[in-house]
Amino acid sequence: MFQSFESTASPANGAPRVRALRERLTSLGIDGFLVPRADEFQGEYVPASAERLAWLTGFTGSAGAALIAANVAMVFVDGRYVTQLAQQVDQEVFTPGDLVKEPPADWIANHASQGFRLGIDPWLHTIAEVRKLKAALEAKGGALVFLPENPLDAIWTDRPAEPLGRVTIQKHQHSGTLARDKIATIAEGVKARGSDAVLIADPSSVAWAFNIRGSDVPHTPHPLARAIIHADGLAEIFLDARKTGIEEKAYLTQICEIREPADLAETLAALGPRGASVEVDSGIVSYELVRLIESAGGTIREATDPCALPRAIKNEAELSGTRAAHIQDGVAMVEFLASLDDAEPGSLTEIEAVERLEACRRRVGERMQNQLADISFDTISGAGPNGAIIHYRVTRDTNRRLEPGELFLVDSGGQYRNGTTDITRTIAIGTVGETEKRFFTLVLKGMIGISTARFPAGTRGVDLDPLARIALWKAGADYGHGTGHGVGSYLSVHEGPQRISRAAMQELLPGMILSNEPGYYRPGAFGIRIENLIVVQAASEIAGGDRSMLGFETITWCPIDRRLILPELLTREEVDWLNAYHATTLDKLMPLIGDAKVRDWLEQATGPIG
Repeated sequence: MFQSFESTASPANGAPRVRALRERLTSLGIDGFLVPRADEFQGEYVPASAERLAWLTGFTGSAGAALIAANVAMVFVDGRYVTQLAQQVDQEVFTPGDLVKEPPADWIANHASQGFRLGIDPWLHTIAEVRKLKAALEAKGGALVFLPENPLDAIWTDRPAEPLGRVTIQKHQHSGTLARDKIATIAEGVKARGSDAVLIADPSSVAWAFNIRGSDVPHTPHPLARAIIHADGLAEIFLDARKTGIEEKAYLTQICEIREPADLAETLAALGPRGASVEVDSGIVSYELVRLIESAGGTIREATDPCALPRAIKNEAELSGTRAAHIQDGVAMVEFLASLDDAEPGSLTEIEAVERLEACRRRVGERMQNQLADISFDTISGAGPNGAIIHYRVTRDTNRRLEPGELFLVDSGGQYRNGTTDITRTIAIGTVGETEKRFFTLVLKGMIGISTARFPAGTRGVDLDPLARIALWKAGADYGHGTGHGVGSYLSVHEGPQRISRAAMQELLPGMILSNEPGYYRPGAFGIRIENLIVVQAASEIAGGDRSMLGFETITWCPIDRRLILPELLTREEVDWLNAYHATTLDKLMPLIGDAKVRDWLEQATGPIG
C-alpha cells in the first residue's frame, strides 16, 4: 500500500510539547516562536522529517501555522480544516486561528503585547512572510528574531532522518521538451532581464527544468533539490549524490554541474564579491537564502519563478500523456465503483475501500502496461459525517463502515509516468434522503457550470469561481475551499499558478490543467464533492458571436452517481451535458473492460436521464 492508516499525531502530545518549547523561549531572548507547516523548500507536501506542525500540535493538514508564546498557543488553519482541527488538537492547549482572515502577522498586529519579540527559523519562511511579520512587529515596537537553530528540532528527539529518495529520468516521450532546451530558454530570459543568475528554489521547478523526478516527498515525485541557472547558460543542481545512480548521474552531468546541497551557501556567497544580481521568487525562496546572497554583497531581484508558467502550460506530449492516464484511471475507478455497488451496505469500511481502490489502480496499470507509480495524495475516504471533513484522512482510530442511507465521499488520484490524476465521486450507500440529493444536484450544477464555461482571453480563475457556487448561493449554502487547483504532469497534484478560487488572479491560458471540484459539507452529517480535471482550450469562434472564446476540455471519465440527482433541478442544457458526458465515458472505457459484470454496471451507470 502507498498509504498508511496509522495515526501520525495525537492531541495528548500537545501539552507537554508546548511546555517544552516554552521553556526555551526566555533563553533565546524571544516572547514567541512561529511554527509553519512549510519545510525548507516551502512545499505543501513535506517529508516526515519536516512535519514540525503535526508533531507539536497533532494537526496533520497541509496548510497551517502555530504561534507559541508564554500565555497563548494559536493554531491557524483555513476553511478546509476547521472541523479537522477541532478533532486533532487539544483545545485546552490550543486556540484556533483563521489563516485567511487573520493570519499570524495580522494576529500579532491585533493582539500581541508591545515590544513582542518573535523568533523564527529563517529557512522555513519566505521573503513575503518575513516582510509582513516585520511590519507587524515593528508597529508594536517589537522585533523579528532569526534563530540560528530551530528550537523545536532540539526537543524533537525522535525526529526522522531526512529523505534520500532515488532520482529517475523523465523521458522525452513524457516531457516533450529536452532539459537542455528548457535550461537554455531560462538562461536567455535571465540575460534579457539583465540579471546574472536565477535561483530555482521550488523542487517541482527543478524536476521540470531538468526532466527528472524524485521520491523524497510522499506522493509528489520531485526530489528535494535546488538549482542555479546563470545568464551564460551554466546550470548547477544542488542534489545529494546518494539520490542518483550511474545512469542518472551520467544524464545530469551532460546538462549541468552536480553539487552537494551543502555547497549551496558557498556558491551563493561566491556570487556576492562579483556584485552578481540573482533572481528569486519571493513567494517560494527561503529567507535564509536571501540573507546568504545579500550578506555576501550580491543583489536580490524579485521575479516570478521562470519555470512556473511554462510548467503549467502543458505541451502536446504532456497533454496526450495525461489524457491517456485519465482513461486508464477511469477504468480503475469504474472497477472500484462496480465492486462498491456489489458489496452489501455496511460490509465495507473506509480503509477497506481505500485498499480496494488502490488494488484496482495497480491491477489496471499492470494490464495496460502503465504501472501505478504512486497515489497522488492520501485517499480521502469519508463515510457519513467523515465526508464533511474536507481533507479527511482515515486512520485505524477514525475508520467507519459505509452504512446504508449514508453518502460516501472518495477523493483520490494516481501518479503515472504519463500523468497525474485527481478525481472525486460521492456515492449513495443504499437509499439516501432528499436533502442529500438536493445538495448533490446543486453541487453538480456548479461543476457543469465550470465544465461548459466559455470566456474571453484574460479571464482569471477568480472570474469563473462564482459559476460553481451560484446554485448553492441561491440555496443559502457555500463551501470553504477553492473550486479548482492546477495539476502537474507526473508532478504535484496541487500546482500553481493556475487555480479557480476567490483569490485566483492568474490568467487562464491554453494547456493549463485544473481541477473542477465544487462541494457542500454539513458537519456531523455528510459531505459532497464532485471533481473532474479540465484543460484550458484555445479560443474558438461561437456561432452567431463576434468574439472567440476559450473553454475547457474535460479529461476525467467516470460515471457520476445518477441515484443522487434530482433531474427537476437541472436545466435542459445541464441534462444534455450530463448525458453527453456519460455517453462519452461509456465509449472511452467500455473497450478496456473485460469483466462482463463490470461492463453491465458501466452501461447502467452511464444511462441517460430525462
